[in-house]
Amino acid sequence: MDERCEQGRGGPSLPWGGPPMWRHGPPWWRRRGEAADAGRLPWATTLAITVFVQIGSKYAAQGQLDRLEPDVPARLLLLAGTLSLLLRHRHPVPVAYVTAGTALCYLGGGYAYGPVLITVAVGCFAAVVAGHRRAARGAVAMLWAGHLLVAHWLYQWLPPDGDHARSWGEETVVAVWVVAIVAVSELARVRREQWMKERAERARAAERRADEERLRMARELHDVLAHSISVINVQAGVGLALLDSDPEQARTALTTIKAASKEALGEVRQVLDTLRTPGDAPRAPAPGLDRLPELVQQAASAGLTVDVDTQGSGRKQTPGVDLAAFRIVQEALTNVVRHSGSRHARVLVRYEATALTLRVDDDGPATGADTGGSGNGLAGMRERAAALDGTIEAGPRPDGGFRVTAVLPIRTASQEDQ
Repeated sequence: MDERCEQGRGGPSLPWGGPPMWRHGPPWWRRRGEAADAGRLPWATTLAITVFVQIGSKYAAQGQLDRLEPDVPARLLLLAGTLSLLLRHRHPVPVAYVTAGTALCYLGGGYAYGPVLITVAVGCFAAVVAGHRRAARGAVAMLWAGHLLVAHWLYQWLPPDGDHARSWGEETVVAVWVVAIVAVSELARVRREQWMKERAERARAAERRADEERLRMARELHDVLAHSISVINVQAGVGLALLDSDPEQARTALTTIKAASKEALGEVRQVLDTLRTPGDAPRAPAPGLDRLPELVQQAASAGLTVDVDTQGSGRKQTPGVDLAAFRIVQEALTNVVRHSGSRHARVLVRYEATALTLRVDDDGPATGADTGGSGNGLAGMRERAAALDGTIEAGPRPDGGFRVTAVLPIRTASQEDQ
């Protein structure tokens, strides 16, 4: 479901309408945030704002005959305010105060109202989105308080000549403008925080999936290598013992070693191929219970006789259950070869309505010999069973020997995909 949402570019649409991609801000906003994180300066947007403010201020003055048209000092003030926006992502607090200060000086100089206020809006917007709400409010409050002083008291000593006090109705318009800046900035901050949180959650989910995949690969490699190396170890011992007294039997042991190593290399290559090309389908099907005769034959080559008893209808299982069942039986037989003095084992495969039961018994006793295993066999079996909501029980039998019992719930293909 998550992947389908990501492919849909943004998830569900907003409750009040609008494109889904604007759920946590438009794409250009996200790219801007990423560029800021990378240390880049927003040259393009700053240049666009600078050109707009410089040209727009001239036209704004034409409709305000009681105000001055922008001259060189006014142009420099406008330029200082807009150029400071280059640093709005790195230093949002100083930029908010600089834009408010230059705008206040511009208006205090008697120049026309207009696009200069956009510079303040952008500076305070950047501060709020960056989490500096108090600084943005302080800059806006400074501009507003300074404007009240200029418009209702200091105007007598400031240009233009013959200026008069502003009406309080105009102050209401300024107040609405200030509230709008704060509200939009707060909304943008909340949306951006939500988007960043979801991005972090997606990154953590990807890391969890990667960890799970590495664990699955490790289990596969352990099961493949443990079984094959155990067979090779036993046959190598037989070959060394009979090399002089029975060369033909030693040759048979070497032949078994060659076959076991070839099969192990093939399975390891298949596992590694999925790592190199994760998007491709495996070249060979994953092993399943239909390969139990091969396990019996390999165990026989290691000197272990295995009896297999199948109960119930052996209907086709999903690949995940089939692979886990095969690996569990394989690991249980490997442990018999490694750790048991018995040369006889029994495997029970019972198909039930809702579960697949596996049981592997040997008559023991334990040899206590160190055969070079990793000691993770039972842990790996439990992990495989737990991944399918199944259980593993392993321990000595009352009459001697050892028993491993696994119960794996039977799953449909749709359940396994989930």
